[in-house]
Amino acid sequence: MKKIVVTGAGGFIAGHLVKELLKEGYTVRAVDIKPLNEWYQVFSDAENLVLDLRLRENCCQAVNGFNEVFNLAADMGGMGFIENNKAACMISVLINTHLLIASRDCGIDRFFYASSACVYNGDKQTDPNNPGLKEADAYPALAEDGYGWEKLFGERMCRHFMEDFGLITRVARFHNVYGPFGTYDGGREKAPVAICRKVIEASITGNKEITIWGDGHQTRSFMYIGDSIKGIIDIMYSNIEEPINLGSSEMVSINQLVDIVEDIAGYKLERKYDLNAPRGVRGRNSDNTLIKEYLNWEPSIPLVKGIEITYDWIKEQMAEGSKDKKEINKFNN
Repeated sequence: MKKIVVTGAGGFIAGHLVKELLKEGYTVRAVDIKPLNEWYQVFSDAENLVLDLRLRENCCQAVNGFNEVFNLAADMGGMGFIENNKAACMISVLINTHLLIASRDCGIDRFFYASSACVYNGDKQTDPNNPGLKEADAYPALAEDGYGWEKLFGERMCRHFMEDFGLITRVARFHNVYGPFGTYDGGREKAPVAICRKVIEASITGNKEITIWGDGHQTRSFMYIGDSIKGIIDIMYSNIEEPINLGSSEMVSINQLVDIVEDIAGYKLERKYDLNAPRGVRGRNSDNTLIKEYLNWEPSIPLVKGIEITYDWIKEQMAEGSKDKKEINKFNN
């Protein structure tokens, strides 16, 4: 039976990944820098370690005796966070570098790296009507400052460890991921959950106004967490040696995203646009040609369905009076 390390396990995506791997019967070591009481999901049948993976010796402790690594650890958040914390985002390069070295030295068989659509050339994202970013659009390199460059460097490290040392590496470029059991407040949240929270707060307080960062015409695609987890696992165990998009091709504007949340809430708001707020690129979407060719699959859960599930979860947490409730799951196979 495979023994799998998941890093960043106290976070949103990796927490769901741990749950799925346990469900499939694997032995899982879950690792995160945060204290256990700050993890979004904790599973009693995983080995849960609190380690700072920026330190090489901790990476050796994390992977020693195991077979595979899913590296989802990084200091990151939504656009507001990454635009104001570029150095902190860049320091995450130590995590992937030290994990790769430890994986090579400890005989890890297979290594997954969570990259980002922020690696893509910014000049290809100036039009809201983005036709979809192909994997080749990462070069010539003009990545998102800070976070995007860290991810692009991490991709190159994976490639060269595979070429030079024979470590099997797989890289997925995540587009926006959303769903339950993640942050929706505090500064690291991303657009779908932030808008859900704002609409819920307004409906509770009777406020009739919502502030939107930018002019609302900027476009993105948003992938539900269930699709993300399937994609991660399928890519890990595929023959795809190059970085590949993992994202929905259902592109919407931020204004359209607000429309969806308002319809779910049954609560309409007057929109106030903050043109000085962080807004990122004008248009970003995932071209899924390659993943369909390789896997005969692409993320497909409709945005309306996923947002409704997410909205209900955030509303429940807020109703319980905890803005960032950390739920302890007792998962038994």
